[in-house]
Amino acid sequence: MNFEAFVLAATTNDLTREPAARGLADIIEFRMDKADDPLAQLDDYDGELPLIATNRTRWFGGQAADTGRLDRLSAASRSDHVEVVDVELETARGMEWILDELRDNAVDCIVSHHTFEDTPEREVLDAIFRQCGEYGDIAKVATFPRKHTDVLRLLRSINVATKKGIDVAGISMGRIGSHSRAVAPIYGSRLGYAPLADDESEYAPGQIPLERLRTLIDDLTAESEIQSAAAAAEDHPENRQPAKH
Repeated sequence: MNFEAFVLAATTNDLTREPAARGLADIIEFRMDKADDPLAQLDDYDGELPLIATNRTRWFGGQAADTGRLDRLSAASRSDHVEVVDVELETARGMEWILDELRDNAVDCIVSHHTFEDTPEREVLDAIFRQCGEYGDIAKVATFPRKHTDVLRLLRSINVATKKGIDVAGISMGRIGSHSRAVAPIYGSRLGYAPLADDESEYAPGQIPLERLRTLIDDLTAESEIQSAAAAAEDHPENRQPAKH
């Protein structure tokens, strides 16, 4: 999967909903842990959009039982439709063999870390992004803010990791962090998530419906040339032009 440009994933546990995501999403995140008979759904899938396979354990906000969870994820990675697989950082650390097995099946790996209680301090956040990037092709970090400055701290770490050459996905969850899903691409986030408007399943707190998020991101990133110019001026102050009065 090419993450050189921002990729928006539509999250669902029902692959028959894929047609509703066409023209809005770039990829489908298939939540196997919340799906009925997920491997059968993959066998029957004939959609146009490629898939991210996610089989989240209860320890990390999902519903998958530990027994057989990674086996089902490995089986999913053998599907021709699955281009990316999500593995938690803790799983990657403890069972690195699963990453080798997934890559043998020619898929990219998102290595993710979720903090559901708070937002770590700056140095810890930077270290989490770095560690996820060491194991995965995409370093996904989702945190929970208690105040708006927590969101700013995550956006800063997204930007720092991006400047170090790490492909990242950064999300601040909940009501306070909801806007981060729209603005994170400006700071370097390569991957975002949104549910379909008619999907009533709960995937993560603070999500914005797909069509609305697509519009917000497109509107905001239309100014990306201005953002890039401002960033260049910040990084190279010698190139700034004096203000005219």
